[in-house]
Amino acid sequence: MPALIRKFHEAKTAGLSQVVVWGTGIPKREFLHVDDCAAACLFLMDQYDGSEIVNIGVGEDIAIRDLAELIKTVTGFTGDVVYDSSKPDGTPRKLIDTSKIRGLGWLPTTSLEQGVRSTYEWYLSHCERQLEV
Repeated sequence: MPALIRKFHEAKTAGLSQVVVWGTGIPKREFLHVDDCAAACLFLMDQYDGSEIVNIGVGEDIAIRDLAELIKTVTGFTGDVVYDSSKPDGTPRKLIDTSKIRGLGWLPTTSLEQGVRSTYEWYLSHCERQLEV
């Protein structure tokens, strides 16, 4: 996701007509916002004393193609998204089982769109400033 955010932002600021994304866009990935990860860790420290591993995640995934469209919208890029199927897709799906932590009563609170928006805002306030120096 960080590479896509940067790629779309740089294409927008350079006035490019397209962004090339590696692969077909079909593989799916799961994304957890850092604030939700921290909240889950605190929740587990307070609520869980078992010895089994507990996965922290959202329990939902999104196709890279759909993620790219979301990032395109959030960054304000107006050009086309082109998928380079000559490049590898990677693993078809990466999704963890979150039934244990959900069974304990924890749920993430940051939607993927909220997370992308806040990450892009952070990027604009931190990374862009560093590039200017």
